[in-house]
Amino acid sequence: MKDFLKYTLATIVGILVLSVVVTVIGIGSMASAIASSESETRVRENSVFHLKLQGTVHERCADNPILSILSQDEQTEVGLDDILSSLTKAAENDKIKGLFLEAKGLSASPATVLCIRDAVKKFKESGKFVYAYGDTYTQADYIICSTADKLILNPQGMVDWHGLATQSMFFKDALEQFGVKMQIFKVGTYKSAVEPFTETKMSDANREQVTAYLTSIWDNMVKAVSESRNVDAATLNAYADEYLALNTAEDVITKGMADTLLYMDGTKTLLQQAMGLGEKASVPLITLEEMKNIRHKQPLDKSGNVIVVYYAQGDIVQKPSQTNFTGEPEIASDKVIMDLRKLRDDESVKAVVFRVNSGGGSAYASEQIWNEVVRIKEKKPIIVSMGDMAASGGYYISCAADVIVAEPTTLTGSIGIFGMFPCAEELVQNKVKLHFDGVKTNALSDMGSPYRAMNAAESAKMQQMIEHGYQTFITRCANGRGKTTEQIDAIGQGRVWTGEAALGLGLVDVLGDIQTAEKIAAEKAGIENYALVAYPEMEKPFASILKKTKENYFNTRFNKVLGEFSEQFHYFENLSNMDRIQARLPYFFQVEM
Repeated sequence: MKDFLKYTLATIVGILVLSVVVTVIGIGSMASAIASSESETRVRENSVFHLKLQGTVHERCADNPILSILSQDEQTEVGLDDILSSLTKAAENDKIKGLFLEAKGLSASPATVLCIRDAVKKFKESGKFVYAYGDTYTQADYIICSTADKLILNPQGMVDWHGLATQSMFFKDALEQFGVKMQIFKVGTYKSAVEPFTETKMSDANREQVTAYLTSIWDNMVKAVSESRNVDAATLNAYADEYLALNTAEDVITKGMADTLLYMDGTKTLLQQAMGLGEKASVPLITLEEMKNIRHKQPLDKSGNVIVVYYAQGDIVQKPSQTNFTGEPEIASDKVIMDLRKLRDDESVKAVVFRVNSGGGSAYASEQIWNEVVRIKEKKPIIVSMGDMAASGGYYISCAADVIVAEPTTLTGSIGIFGMFPCAEELVQNKVKLHFDGVKTNALSDMGSPYRAMNAAESAKMQQMIEHGYQTFITRCANGRGKTTEQIDAIGQGRVWTGEAALGLGLVDVLGDIQTAEKIAAEKAGIENYALVAYPEMEKPFASILKKTKENYFNTRFNKVLGEFSEQFHYFENLSNMDRIQARLPYFFQVEM
């Protein structure tokens, strides 16, 4: 018995010591990863910026070196701001001689893809070379890489060029199987966000608007590739019709969609030749993570003037969701209002660029943010820069700005609102055989109960409320855009427009990227020297490491497994927390590239 206790105690002590050692090593590894991520990158002579086109692109992403280690070469999250800033720094740095794009399956919306493409074109204007290599080029990859001086394809690779598509999932019949019916109240012929719950296919009005904006997006992409590859638009559409990915690599060369067939080792030899180096000389490749830690060439501004770029991305809600299972970004009005008030009262902030990337959400929360935009406008210029989308509630919070800048393929407009109330009367009474009875003090005390359908009087009052909300919405737009409510109503009705179409309608003022908006903000503020500051501040790696790593790693894995259905899961995840009055784009909007 004595020996048993001795060996048991020794085992326990051994386990404890091993745990401590592992923990110390783990902390040391994390500290090393964080330290290396924060140290400034030293650029060697004759370097090349190696930009891998992979992962999901968001407006901004917090640095998380531990997540990078866990994810290894799997799908990661990338900040658009980091890509654009790194391309600018690479163009400025004399030691960096060129850009090497590697197609790895970038996941990004059309406006973001074209924005990155334009940034690569600006890099080329510095006089440095751009080479691109891919085993397989997705359409997103190809649109960016088509700008390259030399576009290289693996001899067994392919170029996926097939056009665009978008699909909606309809739940009406599935819900009815369970005895659930959605009670819908809306304003707008084109307000199709409710259709998945009321129809089994797209309405004619919705099909009309989707056809219009999808065609506009594709035309912009075809135009971009046509300019870079010197292949006319009709031919590019013919290639898409035959699904180019099914052709051999040799056919791709013959069709002028790539320049040469090489494996990766041959591509590296080509890079050596482009830089005038010998066969045995190595080409220092600088990654995006390393580029993020290189300072801009220009000296720090000492004027004291600041232009703030305020990022607002995701669903518009009143408070941050407590059940945000997938970790998607949100625009929480309570926080945005406090942030905008600080910027309004800060005398050093001379102008604000309001970067909006949202398909909308709560109509009430949108109204509160709109009010703060108006109040900032009273004291200093506020310029909206629209990302992939700034529609419905996203347009609501944008419409009061001094100037609205959109990408040609930004989805915007969708001026309309709706209310949606589930009714499970059939489920509880006829299927589950539950019955309800009670007492109420007033005629409408139990209005909105999910266990019975609304009567005619209740439905009329709800529709009246929705119509009042719509009138408020179009009034905000009319005042912000200098138009009458009748003019806004004519182009409203929930219809979605691309930025290109919205420019002609007066819903936006300028076509351009976030840098265009920054220049306009400086002009409006009457300043030449200023510092650009991104807001809200991102968490430091160490501060967020314990809180975010597990959540974000799961989010990355989750999105990878579910793919295009992850957005639909996110919607259902937060359905119970959503305001019943919504100003948002059609649910599950996704252009399949």
